[in-house]
Amino acid sequence: MQNEQLKIFDKDGKQQGVATRKEVHKKGYWHETFHCWFISSEEGNNHLYFQLRSAAKKDYPGLLDVTAAGHLLVNESIHDGIREVREELGLNLSINDLFSLDVIKDCLVGEEFFDNEFCHVFLYEYQHRFNDFNLQKEEVSGIVKVKVIDFQELWFGNKKDILVEGFEVKESGEHVKIQKLVTKQGFVPHEDSYIERVLDLIKKYIYLK
Repeated sequence: MQNEQLKIFDKDGKQQGVATRKEVHKKGYWHETFHCWFISSEEGNNHLYFQLRSAAKKDYPGLLDVTAAGHLLVNESIHDGIREVREELGLNLSINDLFSLDVIKDCLVGEEFFDNEFCHVFLYEYQHRFNDFNLQKEEVSGIVKVKVIDFQELWFGNKKDILVEGFEVKESGEHVKIQKLVTKQGFVPHEDSYIERVLDLIKKYIYLK
């Protein structure tokens, strides 16, 4: 995976060449990713879905993150990113099932990496059950949902914790229901500007439906 080839860009989005994923994260090159957020509306409440990253992941293990996301390889188009939904969540969706929101910059800085992304962000209205997910255990160990307003208040407001509910897959393969309080530290630390833009676009989409 570290030797996968990615297109690299300057901060203004002009392609500069190609580099391995390892080089991209070591040197902080800008590169393209695919992000797909799932939403649902239930009893008048709008929800966001988050994946629970596998404990085996090198970066941010066990934290909640975008429903499905991944890097776009050098030979892939933006629409090829739909494979992340199929691989990580086991849902056979096409790009035509999604709504394109925007390309949003996001920067994640870890102990050994600089992840500067041009995120091609999409939205999907999920109308099925938790049981319909078939997770890729190496990448994802669970799915939870949370009210959009609660998540916004946690990230930008006065809430210290919020209720999430969903399921987690144990090592044995057993699906266990989750209903618990999580703090902001339970989520991958995306930039505030990224989260703010995503939430604004989602609310606009909901309002215009």
